[in-house]
Amino acid sequence: MSVTRGRSKDPNRPSMFEVAQLAGVSHQTVSRVINHSPDVSEATRSKVQEAIESLDYRPSNSARALASHRSRTIGLVAGGVNYFGPVSSITSIESIAREHGLFMSVMMVNETHCTQNDFESLCENFLQQNVDAFIFLTPTDAMFEAACKAQVSQPRVIVTSTHGAIKADEVVEAKTDDSQIAFTGIDQWGAVHEVARLLAVRGHRTALYVAGPSQWRDATTRLDSWQMAAKRYRIRTAVVRSSTWQARESYGLMNHLIDERGMSGHALPSVVVTANDNQAVGVARALHEHGLRIPQDISLVGFDDIPTVDNMFPPLTTVRPRFADLGVATMRQVLALMKQGEPAQFSSTQHGVGLIGADVIVRSSLGHAVRR
Repeated sequence: MSVTRGRSKDPNRPSMFEVAQLAGVSHQTVSRVINHSPDVSEATRSKVQEAIESLDYRPSNSARALASHRSRTIGLVAGGVNYFGPVSSITSIESIAREHGLFMSVMMVNETHCTQNDFESLCENFLQQNVDAFIFLTPTDAMFEAACKAQVSQPRVIVTSTHGAIKADEVVEAKTDDSQIAFTGIDQWGAVHEVARLLAVRGHRTALYVAGPSQWRDATTRLDSWQMAAKRYRIRTAVVRSSTWQARESYGLMNHLIDERGMSGHALPSVVVTANDNQAVGVARALHEHGLRIPQDISLVGFDDIPTVDNMFPPLTTVRPRFADLGVATMRQVLALMKQGEPAQFSSTQHGVGLIGADVIVRSSLGHAVRR
């Protein structure tokens, strides 16, 4: 079948009308196929797809937006981008968005100092881009509150932890009539409980827990879970809180504790559990410099499974969040709110947050408790 070129601004680029002519359908039908409309029979959809492939047709994004009244753009506001968890989440979400023909426009903020006005300003910038929906990665209480209060009418999915100064269930209950909001996250609570169970099985009855910065919801969730799990498994715990996630601070805290215990004659715990892997690196250095062997003298457990901790000496036992699955679930929630698919199915939902699992990766840094 010959095709007459026409209605294309670029003479070398096939148009939607040429696709329609080759497939023997209207250009409106081609538009419906391109925009994944369900109102097209499978036989017609196949003919159109064959014509698209034959002509190597690439639809104009602006034309698609005009036809569907959508920009096919998701606005993502993210905090914590200096850390492994948020960056991994963003990478996964963006990858899934691309698979669905969506574009991701990303703006990053200071997660600690972000104000409501700052957040509203970012959202306004996105609204000028005519975004179809929002994803908010909110690692801190300040960001979580701002995301919940943001004055936007588009669908929004908030990625967060279940616990913090503002409990997620309080927001969920306040928005029971709001069909334009959903919450996703990692099951950090369950992962920390599994860590405590493994320690108990290996005979650990005393522990030091190095908590993260209090304004971070991850830190609060993990600490609250640890305290409950330690009580359940009868693990006596001392808690020190770090004001950052950095190895240098946990290194200093561990040095101080070793010196303090040494002077007072009190024994060290049989295991140190840290709220993230960076902290575990600092703790490991302090133990090494004091001649304490891991795990022969004291065990060590982290959280996040950042690159290289499997090559520490000894390799670090840690928690590996399923960030790829979180990206899939978050995008499915976005698409469901946009009426373009079914919502994600979660194995666990707590406090209104759909949760994705995390796995405890046991390596050589965890041994059996040492008798003191």
